[in-house]
Amino acid sequence: MTRLAIILSHPTQYYSPWFRWLRTHTTLDFRVFYLWDFGVTTRHDPQFGLPFAWDVDLLAGYDSEFVPNRAARPGTEHFWGLRNPALLARLAIWRPDAVLLFGYRYAAHLRAIAWCRRWGVPLVFRGDSHLLGQPRPALLKRLVLGALYRQFATVTYVGAANRAYFETFGVPADRLHFAPHAVNHEHFDPHLPVHQDAAGRLRADLGLAPGRRVVLFAGKFLPRKQPLALLEAFLSAPRPDATLLFVGEGEEKTALQARAAQTPDADVRFLPFANQSEMPARYLLADLFVLPSQGNSETWGLAVNEAMHMGRPCLVSDVVGCQRDLVTDGDTGWVFRAGDPAHLKLKLNEALKALSRDAAGWRARVAARIAGYTYVQSTEGLLRALAAIRPPAPNP
Repeated sequence: MTRLAIILSHPTQYYSPWFRWLRTHTTLDFRVFYLWDFGVTTRHDPQFGLPFAWDVDLLAGYDSEFVPNRAARPGTEHFWGLRNPALLARLAIWRPDAVLLFGYRYAAHLRAIAWCRRWGVPLVFRGDSHLLGQPRPALLKRLVLGALYRQFATVTYVGAANRAYFETFGVPADRLHFAPHAVNHEHFDPHLPVHQDAAGRLRADLGLAPGRRVVLFAGKFLPRKQPLALLEAFLSAPRPDATLLFVGEGEEKTALQARAAQTPDADVRFLPFANQSEMPARYLLADLFVLPSQGNSETWGLAVNEAMHMGRPCLVSDVVGCQRDLVTDGDTGWVFRAGDPAHLKLKLNEALKALSRDAAGWRARVAARIAGYTYVQSTEGLLRALAAIRPPAPNP
């Protein structure tokens, strides 16, 4: 295996540092084919409700190119949002020995799969779907997705729930290779003075006294993320020594602020959307990070990786994809039943009491767990998947 083409929807703050790491630490010859320029070009994000671009370099340090996206409405929220007619010609010119495909839900993806099968180029799949909190898929869905996944020579899975998903759709064990989800832990380093100084300034600006517990929610204020459920759990019992801090933007922000104003004795704060360079200070400010999502949309929750690299234990729902790998209830964090407000309240109280007794012990266990989820392990899994490639099963 000498040349790998990587097809990804757009540059992200999670994968671009990995690609740089691959270029620096391996001899793998690869090029990333991006299907959209979201993230590096300032565009309106409908979920945040504001225009933004990431404030870290997502393109330096590895080979990549943008394939023109001819979609009438570019985006990743619908099938025709990634329509890249030139992709196949670009692949043919580069002549890859294998193609790593992130996802399958767009027109460009399916055309790439068909091209690879036609020309005998092995396909490697990477996705992070799970079935947590869902019934067993219907027979027709199992047949359709089973046929789709048979087009891939190997599959990388990011965690336990994701592996179970692929097994449900018939991917055999010898084609599954663990390449965990990871973030740039060199950026999310709690010992960096720049992060410590920024966190100290932020605590002073907010007027938070030393020793005051901070519960952090950071992300998009959307119903599926359940920020209102977290707010209600926080407001349900007096907490004179704790602050709930919301960082982000989204459609529920007005409702959150209005509900918090109804209980003025509770200390609830709001900060605007924080870009990638600003987030480490927000995590350092916190004692507990909470991701209370419901439904099947939180396929992993990479913010949990970020928080844990910063030494922060997490409280998550049992349908967050990373829960089975990263957040063990009573060990590296706390887990509540999604859609159960009483259980969320119980676990939030439990977490705050536990952190008051032994914050250092929790942080040590968190650091030990997240050490197994870095670009080192992700790369080892990818290289195993490439080494195990065999010709895909012929089309019926």
